Amino acid sequence: MLNKVVIYGVGLIGGSFARALKKAGAAQHIVGMDRSQDALQRALALGIIDEVGGELPAVLSGADLVLLAAPVAQTERILASILPHLGPDTIITDAGSTKSDVAAAARRALGGSVAQFVPGHPIAGRETNGPDAAIDDLYQGKKAVLTPLPENPAAAVERVTAAWRACGAIIHTLTPEEHDKVFAAVSHLPHLLAYALVDDVARKPHADLLFQYAASGFRDFTRIAGSSPEMWRDISLANQAALLTELDAYLAQLTQIRASLAAGDGAVLEATYANAQRARRQWIEAIEAAETPQPQDLAE
Repeated sequence: MLNKVVIYGVGLIGGSFARALKKAGAAQHIVGMDRSQDALQRALALGIIDEVGGELPAVLSGADLVLLAAPVAQTERILASILPHLGPDTIITDAGSTKSDVAAAARRALGGSVAQFVPGHPIAGRETNGPDAAIDDLYQGKKAVLTPLPENPAAAVERVTAAWRACGAIIHTLTPEEHDKVFAAVSHLPHLLAYALVDDVARKPHADLLFQYAASGFRDFTRIAGSSPEMWRDISLANQAALLTELDAYLAQLTQIRASLAAGDGAVLEATYANAQRARRQWIEAIEAAETPQPQDLAE
C-alpha cells in the first residue's frame, strides 16, 4: 500500500496509472499536478485524483512515489523543482518513451539524490489523450520496462516494480541504451511513418476525396497518428540518433521496393511481402502463446 502518490500529468498515462492503483487498492491518496488547470479539475471530477496539488512542500511531504507522466522534455525542469522538497524516503519514476536522455536529465537535476529516481516506460497507450481517456485496465497484461540506474538501491526498484504490478503490468528490465535502440525500431519509427503518411495525404489538393475513400486499412495503419504531437515531437528529438538509424534503414528498404516496382519485378515484391507476412504471423503467434494460460497456471 502506497500512502501517497503524486502524479505529474493526469492525462491518459498518468490518469490510467492512478485509476489502476485505486482499483487495486494500492494507493490511499493521489495528488495530481499538471500544467493545465482544466485537466486537473477534470481529473478531480472524474475521481482519478483525490487532490489538486498546490505548493510543492505540501505536495511532496510524505509522498511514497512520484510518477512523471509529462512530455520527456519537461523531465529535467520537473525534477529540479522537486529536489529542494524531496524527502529521503520518496521514490520518483517516469513513464517517458525514451530513457537515455531521461537518465541524463535526472543526473543533472538531482545530483546526489539520483538514486531515488528509477526510470520506467509502460508499453501501453491509446490514440486519445487527456483525463477522459484514462482507464483502469490500460496496463493490464502489458509490459512495463524499467531501466534502473547503477545508483538505485534494490528497495527503490522494488517499490516502482510493485506499483506497476499492482496496475497489472508485466515487468521487463533493459539498460537505457538498449531501451532506446529497441523502441526506435518498433515504436518511434512507426509513429513517425503514421504521422508522415497522414500529413502527406492531408496536404494534397484532393485530400477531401482521398479521406472520403480511406477505409479500415488506412485507419488501422494510421491509428497512432492520433497521439499527442507534442509528446511525439519530444520523443523524436530525444531519441534522434537511434531514430535516424532506423529511418535510414527503412528508407533503404523503400528504395529497394521502389526499384522492384519500377522494374515490374513481381517475384521480388512478392518475396518481400511474404517475408513480412511470415515474420508478422510468427510475432502474433508468440504474443498469443504468451497470453494463453498454461496448465500449471490454471491449476494454481
